[in-house]
Amino acid sequence: MAKRVFDIVFATLGLAAATPLFLLAAAAIKLSSRGPVFYVAPRAGRFGIPFGQLKFRTMHTGADRAGAFTAKNDVRVFAAGRLLRLFKIDELPQLLNVLRGEMSFVGPRPEDLATVRECYTPQQRRVLDALPGLTGLPQVRFFPELSVIDTEGMDPQEHYRRVILPMRLAMDLEYVRRQSFWFDLKLIAWTAWLILFTSWRVLLFGAVERKLTLEAQ
Repeated sequence: MAKRVFDIVFATLGLAAATPLFLLAAAAIKLSSRGPVFYVAPRAGRFGIPFGQLKFRTMHTGADRAGAFTAKNDVRVFAAGRLLRLFKIDELPQLLNVLRGEMSFVGPRPEDLATVRECYTPQQRRVLDALPGLTGLPQVRFFPELSVIDTEGMDPQEHYRRVILPMRLAMDLEYVRRQSFWFDLKLIAWTAWLILFTSWRVLLFGAVERKLTLEAQ
């Protein structure tokens, strides 16, 4: 009950406070890529029940046909989309999912329906016992995202299913075992710290890395 009350109160406050960011994000998307501002991703919710996960669109229209997982420096993501992803602004529309009771602030990140159906073992499906969340253990331990792991020449979609997904699910199962209201508050505080203070370092080092790569070429 405390978790649900927290979700409703802070999702409402978050939507009100984030209105200027919504407008800026919408303008950046429209100036960067043709297509809608929002993207609705079919995802498996609690107990595997499908729902539409709301996001600001960060990839070119139709790019999701090449696979649901986006790798590091994925060319399908346009420039403004990279910034929205780094600062997690693309996830803000999911506050509406939280208000509707489809998601929570903390929980396993919702997965693509086909991936759940084809890849989850019976043990791994236990992550579906919890409401999916905006953030969780994998998101704070591998900030900004797990896709920074080298694919070692493997197809990014195959690498995700064979290497990254098992790692992520192991951490999500750990969350399911440890979940409590106070643990959720710790993960929320940890996430806020990473977004406010670590994102800028990632952005700066990423720019330096790209500059060195261009100079080497």
